[in-house]
Amino acid sequence: MLQRINLVLQNWMPFLTPISVLLGVTILSEFSSLSFLVKWIFAFISFASCIGLKVQDLRQTLARPMPILVCLFLLQILIPIIAYGVGNLFFSGDIYTITGLVLAFTIPTGVISLMWVAVFGGNRAVTLAIVLINTILSPILVPFTLKLLVGAKVSMDSVGLMNGLLWMIVIPSLLGLFFNKITKEKTKELAATLAPFSKLGVMVVIIINSAVVAPYFRDMNFKIILLGILVFAVACFGYFSGLFVARILKWDQSVAISLMFNCGMRNNGVGAALAITYFPAAVAFPVVITIIFQQFLASLSGKIARSYFDREEKKHKENLNLSVGKSM
Repeated sequence: MLQRINLVLQNWMPFLTPISVLLGVTILSEFSSLSFLVKWIFAFISFASCIGLKVQDLRQTLARPMPILVCLFLLQILIPIIAYGVGNLFFSGDIYTITGLVLAFTIPTGVISLMWVAVFGGNRAVTLAIVLINTILSPILVPFTLKLLVGAKVSMDSVGLMNGLLWMIVIPSLLGLFFNKITKEKTKELAATLAPFSKLGVMVVIIINSAVVAPYFRDMNFKIILLGILVFAVACFGYFSGLFVARILKWDQSVAISLMFNCGMRNNGVGAALAITYFPAAVAFPVVITIIFQQFLASLSGKIARSYFDREEKKHKENLNLSVGKSM
């Protein structure tokens, strides 16, 4: 029964996330008073998401770490700089919007990328390594990047930010991995049991975070529409950059798909929670916008990548047949 519910939730995630945002900014706006629960719900989500992961799958991947290093460069350096540049170009002087844009594209890649990588035939070991390393380093990388790009212009609790990342994703994720190691086969059953509750937790977090920034959605204007378009464009660039760089470096299809999802997806629920907890509410607004279309964009990117690789394979077979025909 739980597995069936989990499958339904998984298939409907591209639609359930924007619906959750809509509920948060309208009829469930009173949920903003529950914002203190977000970090605990996310700690559970992080634990539940990592309990089914096996660290031993990393050994072969870590022996050839270049895809991991390239992905981390795109995730934590190139894309945040582009987000900062876009923010300054279109919202010069609006430091909260700029900070929100940088935060939205500085938070670590999402654990849910493992699901999409599995669906579209990516390399799970590479994805697992990127997710774990990026998650563990996030308490250092996120405050450092924010301090470097916007720190002098906005008041920021760097220590609180590090603590938030530690307790929301790093410690629960490590506990999930440790639990996996000591319980072995039983972990599979527990991971399957917790999976639907984890997805429901994501929806609750989205509703609460959306409720906190509801006043900004109600005053719909050109700035909000422009911000939505820009956030969507930078997110698209994230997916494209991962796929493009992997193809330029001639890595195989599975690695290219992994980099595409890991560069495109972010743990935006954590980002919104951090923004609401450690910044003015206006900073959370760009992060919440990413939640609206993240699952839809992941699904769309996977289908585009699959179509691209199918065409490449067909073209390769045609060229191979042509060369065989000429040689006969």
